Amino acid sequence: MKQQGFPAKQGMYDPKFEHDACGIGLLVNINGEKSHKLVQDAIDVLRRLAHRGGIGDEPESGDGAGILLQIPHDFMVRVAASDGIRLPGEGGYGVAMMFASPDADRCDKTVSSFCAIVEREGLSVLGTRAVPVYPDCVGRMAKEVRPGIRQVFIAKPETSSEEDFERALYIISKVAQAELRYASSDPDLYFYLSSISCRTIVYKGMLLPDQLAAFYLDLRDSRLASAIVLVHSRFSTNTFPSWERAHPIHHLVHNGEINTIRGNVNWVRAREAMLKSDKFGPDLKKVLPVINEDGSDSAMLDDFVNLLIHAGYSMPEAMMLAIPEPWENADSMDPKKRAFYEYTSCLSEPWDGPAAIAFTDGKVAGATLDRNGLRPARYYVTRDNVLILASEVGVLAVPPENVIKKDRLRPGRMLLIDTREGRIIEDDELKANAASKKPYGEWLAKNLTRLNDLPDSAHPGETWRDIIRKKKQRNSEEPYEQALLKDFVGLELLMANKENDDADNLSLLEEQKVFGYTWEDVNMTLRQIASTVDDPISSMGIDTPLAVLSNRPQLLYNYFKQLFAQVTNPPIDAIREQVVTSSDIQFGSEGNLLEPGEGNCRMIRHDTPV
Repeated sequence: MKQQGFPAKQGMYDPKFEHDACGIGLLVNINGEKSHKLVQDAIDVLRRLAHRGGIGDEPESGDGAGILLQIPHDFMVRVAASDGIRLPGEGGYGVAMMFASPDADRCDKTVSSFCAIVEREGLSVLGTRAVPVYPDCVGRMAKEVRPGIRQVFIAKPETSSEEDFERALYIISKVAQAELRYASSDPDLYFYLSSISCRTIVYKGMLLPDQLAAFYLDLRDSRLASAIVLVHSRFSTNTFPSWERAHPIHHLVHNGEINTIRGNVNWVRAREAMLKSDKFGPDLKKVLPVINEDGSDSAMLDDFVNLLIHAGYSMPEAMMLAIPEPWENADSMDPKKRAFYEYTSCLSEPWDGPAAIAFTDGKVAGATLDRNGLRPARYYVTRDNVLILASEVGVLAVPPENVIKKDRLRPGRMLLIDTREGRIIEDDELKANAASKKPYGEWLAKNLTRLNDLPDSAHPGETWRDIIRKKKQRNSEEPYEQALLKDFVGLELLMANKENDDADNLSLLEEQKVFGYTWEDVNMTLRQIASTVDDPISSMGIDTPLAVLSNRPQLLYNYFKQLFAQVTNPPIDAIREQVVTSSDIQFGSEGNLLEPGEGNCRMIRHDTPV
């Protein structure tokens, strides 16, 4: 079988730097009434998102398309019975959707290995089914790497709740991923789980939107019904398309990019040592590491959300923690909601970037937007109680008289549909409910300390407040441009912990040389800022020479580079757009992400890392 996904890390290539952006769609029957029509409508939405997907030099092979829906019980009972499998009642079993080798013998070997893991983890396998497909509809490149696709039916123990069963399936997926995907010595043992749940199932692949329903014969069956459907058309910017990198990914579909992904992954890995959970117990070690770093940015976000959900967070709480709205400078925000965000900021950093994300756990479904609103998400609500949300309008032909509401998601806001209650829950209500579950404000008042509130050091010498006070008392008649440059140098002196009096003994030019300012820094950046009171605008990315290649001494921070978005890199003005920017930082021992408690916010917070 040919290689799936990205090439392995080699030479100067590393797959972790790949990026993607796509088109998304969410259709929900608000009353929870399942129908095949909703599935058909979702496939029509996907076809109209074809321009959002990528196509290579071969027009028959796409970057990826997929659909997530509730497990269609009546359909599954009939097709399983045709394979001699007797399924229990609705919710009494889970379905693992598996990609394996297209070679029948190797595929059987992988399925057998997976079933052995299921049995070892204390669950029973009811049977397996080869998913019927029509491979002739896909292009040559997609066909060459097409996996064998199997469904494995797993029985729910009678004594287990649905939540416990979902958690057990999650643990199995992590164990199987570790043993079959990464620890296997057999190079032919290809393994990937598109989904494993008693609520939802995913059909996806390296397909064009038009090919999805043609390839998966199940999707044509009128008995296949759902009340929640997510669809996705993938555009893999500068990446290699593959069957497994298509969306949906377990719980979500994603349009955009997580720019902070490297820091997010590093922090999750660093906090794993502090994780404890009564819900997981000793099985928690089986799900570590939490993040599969071979995945895309959206797959890594899904890994993080998956852990939170199975540790006891609700779906909206998990999304609020992962993608918070801007709260630091939102003075008018409800104090309880602000306290929730400030508390959770002690446990996790925002997964930030231009992103519109639709999500579901099989019971509720919703969508959220990044704090800057750099990705669109618009929705209609119809008279027959269907919500249609997508990355653009016009994805489904709806008669105007059948539309009762048109709206869009605002930056940082969330929309939730609870099919059990049969209603749409707006942003204010769902976040107020999440913020009221624990006394976050009381915990912060007792445990979180602001650095500015601490007394000055008793040691002799100037404090940083004294240095700033002196700088403000400089001769007001000094030319503005020269004063501004001295302010920049003063900041460097402060960072280097130099005495302020030392700066007065140096000329401006000497100060600039000492601290590494070049002619370009002064004339192309600082002079521009001083004369126009605005940052200079340049092209996306940064092409300054690498400090490590210089023969001259370089300042420490010259060795660091900002990671720029490959898809969207708008100029964000941190002053004029301060409501969505923040440099707050906290110091102190980390707490346990999985179990809320007041000790988690026993930290010191400051408004700048400098």
